[in-house]
Amino acid sequence: MKKIVGILLVVATLFSMVGCSKPEAKKADKQVLDVIISQYGNYTKEWWTEFEKNFEAANADIDLNIEIVSWNDIYSVVTTRISTGEQPDILNISGFADYVADDLLMPATEYTSAAVQAQIIPSFWNSNEMDGTIWALPILASCRALFCNVDLLNGAGITTPPTTWDEVIAASKAIRATYGSQVTPWALDISTDEGQAAFSYYSWNFGGGYVDAAGNWNLNSAENIAAVEYIKSLIDGGYVNAGPYTDTRYALQDSFSAGNVAMMIGPMNMVAADSTVNYEVANIPGKGIGLGVCDQLMVFKDKKAADQAARTAAISKFFDAFYACETYSDYMVYEGFLPATLDASDYLAKNAEKHTQGGSTKTGSSEYFATFCAVLPTCQFYPMQKPEWMDVRNGVIDVEQKVGQGLISAKDALDALQAQVAGK
Repeated sequence: MKKIVGILLVVATLFSMVGCSKPEAKKADKQVLDVIISQYGNYTKEWWTEFEKNFEAANADIDLNIEIVSWNDIYSVVTTRISTGEQPDILNISGFADYVADDLLMPATEYTSAAVQAQIIPSFWNSNEMDGTIWALPILASCRALFCNVDLLNGAGITTPPTTWDEVIAASKAIRATYGSQVTPWALDISTDEGQAAFSYYSWNFGGGYVDAAGNWNLNSAENIAAVEYIKSLIDGGYVNAGPYTDTRYALQDSFSAGNVAMMIGPMNMVAADSTVNYEVANIPGKGIGLGVCDQLMVFKDKKAADQAARTAAISKFFDAFYACETYSDYMVYEGFLPATLDASDYLAKNAEKHTQGGSTKTGSSEYFATFCAVLPTCQFYPMQKPEWMDVRNGVIDVEQKVGQGLISAKDALDALQAQVAGK
């Protein structure tokens, strides 16, 4: 098997730390499903304990064994389980390409009911495609959009967020003229931390992107060249933060929350809870395409299962129960994420106050969900399933940095990257 499993020396330690030895079936006459869920917050276990109780009450023939494992441990735990043939039936983790390469997963269409498939936001469903097959389901969603400090924009005579890249330049020029160096008009992170996100924002919204319609690398398209040239124009114009090559989005988010940045593309939760900034969220200029992020739920094959049809049916019931609109919506408010389904998006835009956040009595905000769920259908995703992705990720950051500093033209840099990745 291709996956690296050379961590067996720490197996005993890991099992004692997180209690992850595969549970025994509670009753031999039931269909047993072992489920590993990643820990998103301090109260993840409490929610899933209640889910398990309710599910088993409604499905007397199915026994759920749900384990909650921290993100610090989950990759090691799962690798160890696989090495001993004890992989779970259902796993919540981020990334599935290695498991597909090792022929460990069931295609999602084999266990996802038509009703669930119909509700998953198409771009999030398709984000889990590899070689023409959908291999996982999105457990939750996050997105990136344009944040604007309303007061700073209004003070510079700008009444609405920019919708075109020319309007971004015009607004940045007005903000710089109004506030001088006290305010950064447009926050830019092309650092090695997350410069690939910037490439995504600009390339997609200039009409380009990483791949063409056939899924082949298309890094040196005319649209991508124009996008990188635009990034350089923002830098050359003095409209961005002083250190775009090293400033990470985290520091820039803090600056936005403090009222020192006028416009910034960032994640839905980027504004600090104690910030007093009056801000508005809008689509990214150009095509209005946002960057989507999601973790996955996937199903492992079990060649030892005595009744494959019964196992698959039980797994389908698990997903039908989890993605039921109010149950799934409750989990999104509880953990503080966005839903990856259409019905929960509509529901939470009106009913978030019916649900509470984990470990508190604080309710969700319908206005918040209405704002960010509206962005989700526009989202696109990194092509992480392609084996060259890490080379491309690092390559586009290198392109942005060198072009931004005037060391090479956008065309020459992207031509070189395309040749490196695709040989042409």
